[in-house]
Amino acid sequence: MTLPRRVRIVEVGPRDGLQNEKQAIATDVKVALIDRLADAGLPAIEAASFVSAKWVPQMADGAQVMARINRKPGVAYPVLVPNMKGLEAALAAGAREVAVFGAASETFSQENINASIAQSLERFRPVVEAAKAAGVKVRGYISCVLACPYEGEIAPAAVAGVARALYGMGCYEISLGDTIGAGTPGRTMAMLEAVATQVAVAHLAGHFHDTYGQALANIYASLQFGVATFDSSVAGLGGCPYAKGATGNVATEDVVYLLHGLGIETGVDLDRVVDAGEFICAALGRPTNSRVARALLAKR
Repeated sequence: MTLPRRVRIVEVGPRDGLQNEKQAIATDVKVALIDRLADAGLPAIEAASFVSAKWVPQMADGAQVMARINRKPGVAYPVLVPNMKGLEAALAAGAREVAVFGAASETFSQENINASIAQSLERFRPVVEAAKAAGVKVRGYISCVLACPYEGEIAPAAVAGVARALYGMGCYEISLGDTIGAGTPGRTMAMLEAVATQVAVAHLAGHFHDTYGQALANIYASLQFGVATFDSSVAGLGGCPYAKGATGNVATEDVVYLLHGLGIETGVDLDRVVDAGEFICAALGRPTNSRVARALLAKR
């Protein structure tokens, strides 16, 4: 069994982790969190979302966040954009990488972005073209790649079809999201086998929520398959407004601990990620969801 020698971690805490918080989080706190994560060696940090403030009020200050972060050379600061209006706002804020988000479930697509899968893909096409024309990289997210809160298990072929479409329109990487965290290693492998017939593994990333406690097991299965990019969220922050009971993304601290234990390079300083998690949890007034962080903090 050959595992990747190096893994790229995409930190999604500042966007995916914070977007559902009910309490308003000060722009200063978001900026400080992003800067701390960059200082910890994370190579990509999802910094903001340019969606309607009516739907996601927590992300209304995306332009201010982008203006105030200390952009480190070599660090990517992708932002989420749902449509052309969002792309225009992101470009005006100086974004150099954006992400579009679709789903492998028809019902979830309707609930989340009020469009069918086919309609959502057609909506993304001009956004991706305009981003690429502006010299901006585009990443594609697919939600519900293993299970859906409305439809149950999702057929691997459905995921493969959406992945093929996103890659074909110009997304450099496809992030495969287990939105409700119900996947298992066996189903993860079956899904990856189907998707890899359409998009090379080098262009795939894993995005696992930990609702059923399977995220690290699914990451290990994905590593065995050759996947070398994973999304994670500091302190395990996050959830999904359209998936009741879905806990946060897998904690960055836990992923880094796993990878380092396997001898896989990440370039990430685990202690500094723990510090960043402690910072944001203090601001939110609650304990971390990361087991690794809890164990390390107890030793200090």
